[in-house]
Amino acid sequence: MKTFLVVDDSNVVRMVARRMLEGWAFTVDEAENGAVALERCRRTMPDGILLDWNMPELSGVEFLERLRNEAGGSSPRVVFCSTNNDASHIAAALSAGADEYIMKPFDADILREKLVEVGLLEEEPT
Repeated sequence: MKTFLVVDDSNVVRMVARRMLEGWAFTVDEAENGAVALERCRRTMPDGILLDWNMPELSGVEFLERLRNEAGGSSPRVVFCSTNNDASHIAAALSAGADEYIMKPFDADILREKLVEVGLLEEEPT
């Protein structure tokens, strides 16, 4: 079973994302900020990470830059999730090592599409 880490300082976002991901058979863990997320990744590297931008302790970009320098830190597929939608934020996220970028609020269709694009889910048969 694939594992996923949801990193967001909002309990509501973590809860909603968890329900979606568990519905697609992921084992889900949560972290309320980048520092906690980095510790979780050091214990067990997840297959995928849904990552918020603005968080206390370590921002999403700071977390991602550190993650990519950890042993095994290049393997998780990271989908940045933020209210920041300008080109400079998207470029910064991708430059830091994000695999995809989605806007808040998101729904199950948008998240599923991005997970298919990064190879964590199979396309649904038509």
